[in-house]
Amino acid sequence: MSEKPEDGHSSMIYSFAPIGTIHTPFSTPDGTPIQPSRAAGAKGVVQLDAPFREGLQDLEGFERIWLIYHFHKAPTGQLLVRPFLDTVLRGVFATRSPVRPAPLGMSVVRLLSVQEDCLEVADIDVIDGTPLLDIKPYVPEFDSYPGSKAGWFDESSSQMRHADDRFHR
Repeated sequence: MSEKPEDGHSSMIYSFAPIGTIHTPFSTPDGTPIQPSRAAGAKGVVQLDAPFREGLQDLEGFERIWLIYHFHKAPTGQLLVRPFLDTVLRGVFATRSPVRPAPLGMSVVRLLSVQEDCLEVADIDVIDGTPLLDIKPYVPEFDSYPGSKAGWFDESSSQMRHADDRFHR
């Protein structure tokens, strides 16, 4: 952390070092599935760096996990974006756009296997080479709220499954 100039915003800047790398069949943002639920079983491997491998203990047995990562190929954040599943400009915080003030992504993926230093996953919607920041177990009691309202998305009828080029650098 380092001090940030006084400008009315948070006084701290945070930096995080990746704990590993996410490998997928998607080499560019264009054509990458837009959410895990639209990834149709796409498989990937989450490779952990050596100092963090012990942290995989007890992860086996979870059907799904959250991956938290850096949108390393997204352009500088915008506050109004046209999300993949809409034609209207929306506030970025009401979307899952990769173009964010803090370029953090999260995906809940199926955990297929746990190896010594990597995880085999499915339903992945991430670009190959994405820096991994954290892994958390998906726990239905905590992470699922069936019937919750989803704002503008409740009105969307888009069947779009893959990203186009609107958020490229």
